[in-house]
Amino acid sequence: MSLSDQISKQLIVAMKAKDQGTLRALRAIKAALLLLQTQEGGKPVTEADEIAALVKMAKQRKDSIAIYKEQNRTDLSQIEEEELAVIEKFLPEQMSEDDIKKEVQSIISQVGAQGMKDMGKVMGMASGKLKGKADGKVIADIVKELLSN
Repeated sequence: MSLSDQISKQLIVAMKAKDQGTLRALRAIKAALLLLQTQEGGKPVTEADEIAALVKMAKQRKDSIAIYKEQNRTDLSQIEEEELAVIEKFLPEQMSEDDIKKEVQSIISQVGAQGMKDMGKVMGMASGKLKGKADGKVIADIVKELLSN
């Protein structure tokens, strides 16, 4: 079942349950996916494209939560947290830091990276390989840590 179909079914369930928080998040996801389909100019949207859109939405919510908490706006951060929880249900399971370290170490050995000057090569491969499975900031932090040793 495609992601769009899953969203549509969950949307109906949320409407029947009158769950406004979930409904709001599902509508935002559906809108993003519809925009993605119309934006591609006739090119079929792949599952990877859909996951990338969800990752982007999750990152936006996380950034908003950080800003709202910094400004002591718990009412707004709570809304964003509810939406983030719904979005994360449709994302693939995130990798642990240990798993990310193992992947990055194997990439470093493949590339033959010697230090921070090779960070771009390592980040390029790591971002592509771990896309949707790990947050880019976490990947960057691990790459910096491993290359600086």
